Amino acid sequence: MNIILKTPRLILREFTEADASLVLQLNSLPEVLKYVHEPRLETEEEARQILVNIILPQYRNKLGRWATFTKENNEFVGWCGLKYVAESDEIDLGYRFLPAAWGKGYATESADHTLEYGLHKLKLKSITARAHVENLASLKVLEKIGMSWVNDEIFDGCPVRTFISERQAK
Repeated sequence: MNIILKTPRLILREFTEADASLVLQLNSLPEVLKYVHEPRLETEEEARQILVNIILPQYRNKLGRWATFTKENNEFVGWCGLKYVAESDEIDLGYRFLPAAWGKGYATESADHTLEYGLHKLKLKSITARAHVENLASLKVLEKIGMSWVNDEIFDGCPVRTFISERQAK
């Protein structure tokens, strides 16, 4: 188990193929997928394919979506992490949490630490994040962690608000 980050309340680690049930648990819920442009998963094999083809390959570049667990009881609550997006040549900050974890500050805590990790440990020049214009909770997270609004646009067929953070030269 490769742990990437520990925050005050969370542990973020790399997913493994054995985590297909966790991906299915998250990506089979319509309320979780409401603002993202992805189909609802119905089988563990579909989830395994997401892991093998999308999530795990990112780890070669020290990036990726990381499984997120509470320190208190090692409960899976979702994922947070960085992903290279070839179409726009940028590093994307993203997060997705189970409804039972909403409203507890986990998205803000994990996104803030992930942003810091990307800019300072990985020395990335900039990190971009997008949230659907109607996803007010997600937009609030991006504002709380200090990302700067760039514009509203259509991205991957969805109306989104785009934010960026850039590493400051020291």
